[in-house]
Amino acid sequence: MSEEVKKVDNKRTIDPAALAVLEQKGGQIETAYDRYVKMQPQCNFGEQGICCRICLQGPCRITKKASKGICGAHDYTIVARNLLRMICGGTAAHADHTRHMAHVGAMMLEGEAPDYKITDLQKLYAVADRIGISREGKSDLEIFEELVEMAREDLCRFEAADEEAARWVSKSIIPERVKKLEDCNVMPRGVFGTIAESIAQTHAGMDADPVNLIFQGLKTAVADFCGEHIATDLSDIIFGTPRPVVSEANLGVLDPECINIAVHGHNPLLSEMIVSAAREMKPEAEKVGARGIKVSGICCTGNEVLMRQGVPLLTNFISQELPIMTGALDAMIVDIQCIMPGIRAVAECFHTRIVTTSGNVKIPGAYHVDFVEENAMDKAREVITLAIEAYKERNKDRISIPQIKHKVVAGFSLEALLELFKAVNPENPIQVLTEAIEAGELRGVVLLAGCNNLKRIHDENHLTIAKGLAKNNVFMVATGCAAGACAKAGLLTGEAVEKYAGDGLKKFLYRLNEANGLKEDLPLVFHMGSCVDNSRAYDLMTLMARQWGIDTPKVPYTASAPEAMSEKAVAIGCWCVALGMPTHVGVYPYITGSDLVNGIALQIAEDVYGGYFMWETDPEESVDRILASLDERTWKLRVHKQAAEKYETALSTGW
Repeated sequence: MSEEVKKVDNKRTIDPAALAVLEQKGGQIETAYDRYVKMQPQCNFGEQGICCRICLQGPCRITKKASKGICGAHDYTIVARNLLRMICGGTAAHADHTRHMAHVGAMMLEGEAPDYKITDLQKLYAVADRIGISREGKSDLEIFEELVEMAREDLCRFEAADEEAARWVSKSIIPERVKKLEDCNVMPRGVFGTIAESIAQTHAGMDADPVNLIFQGLKTAVADFCGEHIATDLSDIIFGTPRPVVSEANLGVLDPECINIAVHGHNPLLSEMIVSAAREMKPEAEKVGARGIKVSGICCTGNEVLMRQGVPLLTNFISQELPIMTGALDAMIVDIQCIMPGIRAVAECFHTRIVTTSGNVKIPGAYHVDFVEENAMDKAREVITLAIEAYKERNKDRISIPQIKHKVVAGFSLEALLELFKAVNPENPIQVLTEAIEAGELRGVVLLAGCNNLKRIHDENHLTIAKGLAKNNVFMVATGCAAGACAKAGLLTGEAVEKYAGDGLKKFLYRLNEANGLKEDLPLVFHMGSCVDNSRAYDLMTLMARQWGIDTPKVPYTASAPEAMSEKAVAIGCWCVALGMPTHVGVYPYITGSDLVNGIALQIAEDVYGGYFMWETDPEESVDRILASLDERTWKLRVHKQAAEKYETALSTGW
């Protein structure tokens, strides 16, 4: 057994609630923490990305003895192809979510989805204006119809040079970025077409040029941005744009006197219905002796209903099996993405019902309720009935809920952030943020994003980096499991500002508190939503660039994914880079087996696109590198502004 294996145990988390469950049930029930230990040591060829298995001659792996695959592919070709396929997987996952949202929009127009409606007209108008849809003389439904049709076009348009660029890209980013994407031939036309083009390009006997493959990867990643933005916009229009809410997070939100239901996955189409149905079915719960029905969330479905409905957040990706092990969870309702098959095996030890709802996400042995939008509320009631039946089988002697939870202040869509800024500067809200950076009050902005990954201690990197950046006066927004980590640890509160923020960040947030007359102080980290809502976070960067009159690679704004795990995270990271953002990743990606490909990601990408990657696993070092990326941009921006003023010229947009 290697030295590395000896150092690995199954207590790889700093979440005290998760540790409490693991220590109580340790060794009795297998979880992801146990399976990670059993998987050691992991394949070094796979880690470096130099294992190829896209044809049946393989698998081929690059060694000193065999420097090429059987077909003659070099390490750089194998690594680049594998990377592009990962980006395709992530883009396809988000595109599937987007397709579902657009499909429901079309059904609404046909009167076939009566449980859904246009909730936020102002968001409908704003998106129509941004995308270029004229509203003059049209009804709200006609505007919505054009928007849905345009979304479907962006998803399905042919990938041909003479086709129009995807509008949710070309109309959502600044013109300088549009030109850069067009000049580099990485502007997508249609999301599905780009994915197909990329998979074809990586087939055996196809593209062997690593630079060409990587550029195609960036094009596919930008298509992912397109899909994410469509999904976020349609979700806001149908369910409402998030506004600040107060809730709670961590395993202590489970209530032993209630029927407990967890919604898990990424798609709000079902979870919104579950929340509504749970409220109306309280009498049914009372009939079986429960005080009511309590819904809580896991992963990004949890983030969706937290942001819009104030539903408490139970946990994030890695610890998704642990709520079952409290003995108090009656049903876990899953939709799509980030669902561990292991939840079913854990549920076998308890009374918990695992209920799948999507035709492309099934788990052997789980209940399946085929969720159809035509009867959305009826299906939600059917699922909740399963939870009520499970409650009858609950063994109260086995219930052990860690009494650990924290208050959460969430719901910060871009619109909500601008409303806060507007209280200080009604004419130009974004200037509140940019002026604070210019004055040195803030070092810049950081997007905390990404998943959980047991190659790192669960949540440790997320929290260490957030606290370190706060101390150094960084304004932070968060999405996905990164936001979940901060929520569970109490960083989404005003109390965390007092405890962790530097003087500049405190001053900035106190000014916003006072100007808005808030009953609940603003948090240390601003929760912007699910992983698909990273589009919101980039829109903030776009507004900052427009305010300064520069291209995005000059904006002091960095992304950090300390525990990246999924293919979706790879796609998101790549479009962040292509759209001009320095991007820290706390887990080495599968590209280090090629110096050429790794060098493109770390160095050459900045020359071409302005964004670049930083691999850093140590959270303290990560803070230093993120701050350095912000400081470099702030310094350049100041120097360029001084030069523009001195010579009475426009501010340079280049970097």
